[in-house]
Amino acid sequence: MRLHFTAADLSNVTLAGPDALGEAAFSVRRLRAGPAGGQGAGGQGARPGLGKWLRQTRPGAALRAGLLFELVPREGVLPDFLVQLEEDFDTGVLQAAGTPADRLAADLAELSLSARAARRLRDLAQGTAAARRGLAADLRRYHGSCLAEVWPRIRADAVTDRALRAETLLRGGVDGLLATLGVLWRWEPPVLRIPWPGTHHVDVPLCGRGLVLVPSYFGGPALMYRPEDATVLIYPMHAGAPAARTADALGPLLGRTRAAVLAAVRDPASTTALAERAGVSLASASQHAAVLRNAGLLTTSRVGSAVLHALSPLGEALLRGDSALRAGADRDRRPRL
Repeated sequence: MRLHFTAADLSNVTLAGPDALGEAAFSVRRLRAGPAGGQGAGGQGARPGLGKWLRQTRPGAALRAGLLFELVPREGVLPDFLVQLEEDFDTGVLQAAGTPADRLAADLAELSLSARAARRLRDLAQGTAAARRGLAADLRRYHGSCLAEVWPRIRADAVTDRALRAETLLRGGVDGLLATLGVLWRWEPPVLRIPWPGTHHVDVPLCGRGLVLVPSYFGGPALMYRPEDATVLIYPMHAGAPAARTADALGPLLGRTRAAVLAAVRDPASTTALAERAGVSLASASQHAAVLRNAGLLTTSRVGSAVLHALSPLGEALLRGDSALRAGADRDRRPRL
């Protein structure tokens, strides 16, 4: 997938909060895909707590989700009316249930439904009052039974992600922001290249209407094209894995200071921020970043006189391996009964 920006688009990139109703839809897709579907194309790694949620929620999820389970295929098109760009779930439900009948019919026509599912959704496609009430009831039941407990964590992670993106935008401008949205994503001005499941060389011009960036705990990447408004890009929010103790395992390989510098770039950082996080001088941070970049563990984007460092896929994999190694060591140290 290639998003094509104009100068007008670059001046109209907006950071939004998580979409509560959209998260419900993406969570159903995760339940359908199972653990093997946890990585996606965002290149952000597995989300903390997602595996536990999947194990606890999958039994009986289809029954609790009701119509929502039929509306969300394992892959492919997601109905636009399930993405309302509202952080409040009840507001999103009311807006979805109030979608005009012609839009409901058009969205449902794009789904590949089984005969059974088509029968269940026929009334919704016609926009009947009973079907709208049934949709709202199913959405609320699923959210209350499957998402309410984890929603505070999603909100907290979204706040952290938004702060990270805002800092990146402040320090590196829109180029820095787009360059660090996803580890496997590539910003080659004026084109943002995104690995996209099941598509090849799809070009999307933003047409000067801008881009709205929406973080997601369960989903991403996903695109919502709006002919009269800014295109919406849903991206996997930053996993936020803790950097503590990374030097313990990687220190013998990289050196303790360099390992600390690598860990400090779990969140993209300028050289100044990198020095502050690792507790080293500005010159030392610059030197270590250069060594790590030459080794293929970091990438550096230059915007004017400023630079922004981010993990490369290799660096991300190295830190994930270090986390797994430390987790295994902790298990080995536990007393056995």
